[in-house]
Amino acid sequence: MNALADSLPPSTWVGLKSLPRQGRTAIFALAVDPSNSQLLIAGNSEGSLLRSTDGGSTWTSVHAGKAALTTIVFSSFNSGLVLAGTRGSGGLVSRDGGVTWSVAAGLEGRQVRVFSFSLTIVAAGTDKGVYISQDGSSWQQSGLANRSIDALAVTAIHAPVSIVAGSDGPLSAGTVPMFQSSDGGLNWSVLTPAVSGTYIVKLAAGPLPPVGDTRPVIAGTNAGLFASTDNGSSFVALSGGSALPSTDYTQIAFITDHHDRFYAASDGGGSGGGGLWRTNDGGQTFGSLVPPMRSITALAVSNDESPFLYVATFRPSDHVAALWVYRDTGGTPQGPAGSPTVASGGRTSSRSPGSSVFDILTWSQTPYIGLGLGALAVVLLALIANTRSRRR
Repeated sequence: MNALADSLPPSTWVGLKSLPRQGRTAIFALAVDPSNSQLLIAGNSEGSLLRSTDGGSTWTSVHAGKAALTTIVFSSFNSGLVLAGTRGSGGLVSRDGGVTWSVAAGLEGRQVRVFSFSLTIVAAGTDKGVYISQDGSSWQQSGLANRSIDALAVTAIHAPVSIVAGSDGPLSAGTVPMFQSSDGGLNWSVLTPAVSGTYIVKLAAGPLPPVGDTRPVIAGTNAGLFASTDNGSSFVALSGGSALPSTDYTQIAFITDHHDRFYAASDGGGSGGGGLWRTNDGGQTFGSLVPPMRSITALAVSNDESPFLYVATFRPSDHVAALWVYRDTGGTPQGPAGSPTVASGGRTSSRSPGSSVFDILTWSQTPYIGLGLGALAVVLLALIANTRSRRR
């Protein structure tokens, strides 16, 4: 079913058309304009950028590239500014809401995994450390050049800008690699938070709480979800209990101006698991939104009190990539066909009683198993015939 996002039923999953020329690979780059919940930009498997002005019902190609897109993000502070990162071909910048694109100077040849905005600068995490830009068009290397940076969050948007970065390999002491800069990326210090996992997958900083001047920071590792209220110096575990599993968390998004409302998603590490959860109390409790496919590879959340969630999923069993939209009004999640789904903190199975047979029949190795069984049957029949001939 395809529908314009502005006419979505509440708390219901709606399928969107597949991206043009997507192929059988996952979608990792998806973004929604913070000032327009119908304006989306996505990257397909060919390396092209696609733009939609009707909530994903139709798509227009706006940039033809060859490198896979790793991230797309709209600036919350500069209207029309959009940045995109690629796997090995640097970054791209648009100043008209994604209609036209140009190469971001200084990032050529880099794997650009993440962007984060302050009021005065933009930070990028790459395979060769952190880069800083004043306008998103021209970039300079700014520390941690010997580290591959996967996650980045601006925790203080006013000068002096504070940034927290996460890398993809343990430090010599065996702790998860995390770093902090309190001067806009000029100097960096090592953080040693007590979190599980071997690398930081995602970092997100939320809005300021009503009392205090420190933004909440949520960290997703390859082993769990964690929260900090002191700019990353210490973290408490949010996963591992009955509400939230200990798995990899690849997507985190806060809701509008609420410091205690955010979404966390997992792709399940390619296992076919994963999920999408929401908290309204800073992570004390979570509720599952039960997506139609549980492996979440990209998440874009609009800037609304009842936000639109644009979700990319991937099914490893048959390599199907899909796009969905969900208007979160706080109700019980409904499936794409209107059937009710059961909200649960754990990743309970949603298979039908006969789905195990279906899974076997549609498994990619089934034809080879069938050939093997057939060959075995021929051998057994030959043995039986030979035995009978000897008895005569």
